[in-house]
Amino acid sequence: MARDRVALARLITLVENRAAEVSAVMEQIYSRTGRAYIVGITGAPGAGKSTLVNRLIAKYRALRREVGVLAIDPSSPFSGGAVLGDRVRMTDHYRDPGVYIRSLSSRGSHGGLSRAAREIVKLLDAFGFDMIIIETVGVGQTELAVMDLADTTVVVTVPEGGDSVQVMKAGLNEIADLFVVNKADREGADRIKAELELSVHLGRQGINGWRPPVLLTQASTDQGIDGLVAAIDRHAEYVRTHRNPERERERRAREFLEVLTAEMEERAARALAHGAVPAIAGAVREGTINPYTAARRLIADRAALGELLAEEPARSVSPEASGERKTARGERKAAAAEARRD
Repeated sequence: MARDRVALARLITLVENRAAEVSAVMEQIYSRTGRAYIVGITGAPGAGKSTLVNRLIAKYRALRREVGVLAIDPSSPFSGGAVLGDRVRMTDHYRDPGVYIRSLSSRGSHGGLSRAAREIVKLLDAFGFDMIIIETVGVGQTELAVMDLADTTVVVTVPEGGDSVQVMKAGLNEIADLFVVNKADREGADRIKAELELSVHLGRQGINGWRPPVLLTQASTDQGIDGLVAAIDRHAEYVRTHRNPERERERRAREFLEVLTAEMEERAARALAHGAVPAIAGAVREGTINPYTAARRLIADRAALGELLAEEPARSVSPEASGERKTARGERKAAAAEARRD
């Protein structure tokens, strides 16, 4: 809350590591979210998304907007960490106090966004950034989860052979609020632009009346980026004046379901790791009972289920609990000091 960047970095690390305290932290900061404008940049690998984001950061900083960037990279199959480290393309902004850039591994998420990404975006929002840019991993048409998180979704493509087929398919086409044909100096850019515009005209009559524009850019030479910023601002204004209450309710319901399932999964994993309900877990490991039967029996056994999903004391960060822990620590230290004196 004091805009301490070290505190922000530590909280993000807690989220990445799925620490038990994460839920309590998110509860406390949630009321301060919803102020930042979130832009999702998605599209096929090699489309120049990182270079585009680098240019957008510069444009927004020139407008005196503070920018948080979450660059989601493919995961290492060994360590689980980010492989590419897209921040290397954004080194111009490392020393700018108005910019915060963090890489995050996708950790095998099929939606292109890991579970931690949503919570990190909320931390950046609560911290006070005006703009949050999410650059997704670029895994193709399954990369649709960004739509629920971003206020404006920008789909980036390039004029290489075969892309004209890809952009006509359902998926990325349907989540775009803006289309960008990057590397527009290459042959075929105008053709891709025309095909996208035709696709929007025939297949998409616009969501709530918005028809996604198709923009040409050359991010490497800073061409067309001002037009992209203007288009994002136009869509932001449109979103503000055309709020869809039903869509907002659906988004909140999906978020609740995701948080609920994630919380149950993480509590169960921690409990099993510490030996809770060992009989059923052991039987599954030995192969004497299948996972479906085990899960059904566990759900039917309310006592075992309660033990499995019990909230750990470490989760509570209420002032009262915090004070009790401090008192206990103080008493232990005093006792240890007295023992040393004796």
